[in-house]
Amino acid sequence: MTTLTHSSDTLTRDALAVLQPGFRGTTAPDWLLRRIGEGLTSVGLFGRNITSPAQLTALTAQLRAERDDVLVAIDEEGGDVTRLEVRDGSSFPGNYALGSVDDVDLTRAVARELGSRLAACGVNLNWAPSADVNSDVNNPVIGVRSFGADPALVSRHTAAYVEGLQSAGVAACTKHFPGHGDTAVDSHHALPRIDADFDTLHARELAPFRSAIAAGSKSVMSAHILLSALDPNRPATLSPQIVTGLLREELGFDGLIVTDGIEMQAIASTYGIERGSVLAIAAGVDAICVGGGLADEETVLRLRDALVDAVREGELPEERLADAAARVRALADWTLRVRGASGPGAAVQEGTAPGIGSTGTDIGLVAARRALRVTGTVEPLQEAPYVASFAPVANIAVGDETPWGVAAELTALLPGTETGTYGGENTAAEVLAAAGERRIVAVVRDIHRHAWMAAVLDGILAARPGTAVVEMGVNHAEPTGSPHIATYGAARVCGRAAAEVLTGREA
Repeated sequence: MTTLTHSSDTLTRDALAVLQPGFRGTTAPDWLLRRIGEGLTSVGLFGRNITSPAQLTALTAQLRAERDDVLVAIDEEGGDVTRLEVRDGSSFPGNYALGSVDDVDLTRAVARELGSRLAACGVNLNWAPSADVNSDVNNPVIGVRSFGADPALVSRHTAAYVEGLQSAGVAACTKHFPGHGDTAVDSHHALPRIDADFDTLHARELAPFRSAIAAGSKSVMSAHILLSALDPNRPATLSPQIVTGLLREELGFDGLIVTDGIEMQAIASTYGIERGSVLAIAAGVDAICVGGGLADEETVLRLRDALVDAVREGELPEERLADAAARVRALADWTLRVRGASGPGAAVQEGTAPGIGSTGTDIGLVAARRALRVTGTVEPLQEAPYVASFAPVANIAVGDETPWGVAAELTALLPGTETGTYGGENTAAEVLAAAGERRIVAVVRDIHRHAWMAAVLDGILAARPGTAVVEMGVNHAEPTGSPHIATYGAARVCGRAAAEVLTGREA
């Protein structure tokens, strides 16, 4: 048994402080407010918690009425992964589009505007950017969330994104350390394994994280992946060699280390969330992200009690838990100071920045337009077309709530546009029959990863070579169609930019 130097109340407060839980609903439940009063320092928000800028601002104010420095975190990458605009699609293109433009000033400006909108609604910690080098083109979970496959490009844009976001007073959380790009498995479902050698990992995976640290990223998120060259036994989130030895000591990161969702199957199915949380804190992690799936008081109490029990039983050093809690509070203190600061680079005061869906700036649309790559000759649509959208199963990070495609944007420009959504069970003949005499616009997403999609498209193009093809995922397959438009992401503004090209007019 460990002899405790702190009171039971201090230990419990520290255990609550290291949790970043979610909840259900658009107002804070009573149980969450009570736990904030007892020491909980962070709250995570998801799409289910947000309906409008005014509602989100009221929600964060409700949380701050309990604790002024509470960390309000969100998974707002822009592009395909949006929580602010989960029901409409993002006003900002994602990392892949920004990387394709390769203008670090543009990336910095987009991140600053996104940060300003978050800050205006009272959000002060963003679980972004993704610094993963998407070296496996078949990666099922990163893809367009990455700036690209080149470590140097990803590094410079990661740094610019961190700088832009934090200049708006919102702490960045660079993810998924030490790099989730070279995986063919989604860690939401199972434990991915990367067998690249030590030198490759340092030159490729770690390069963007070095840049993020140099740019002052306030936090880093660990990945639930096994890197055999670094630790053959435990995933990164639970590995002292990776979290403490590599990130803290070798790379010199002194900020907050947050886990990816602890309820993801890569951890939960092998260790369980209680054991996984204890091992993560013991390894050197400072905060446990939970709430994407498990979003209730029972989960918070289970994890709190598991941490307290681990200290009491001598499995988790009390000093390690206290240090983790102190880092959480230090970041909370930073956000409080920045929010109250004045002068260049200070956070915009709540309620003054453009809100969700605002037209206060068109930087997102400007970026989406610049990201487009058009192959072939564009003959602008003169009549309402038929839009055939080929929809693969969405990964959990993106979710299936957020609309994507070009149909809505084309309809705004060409009323009467018709659309249909197709999956692996459909045929080219079905699409052609539904289209009738209308010109077809085929919208695909990561066609190189989906043989069924490529086969149906080939059938359509054989019958209708004038079909326009819009690729809204990773642009890896050979361009086909007349024209072929690559948007480098499926954000709403990407669809709008493609619709403008297809019609020869701006929306």
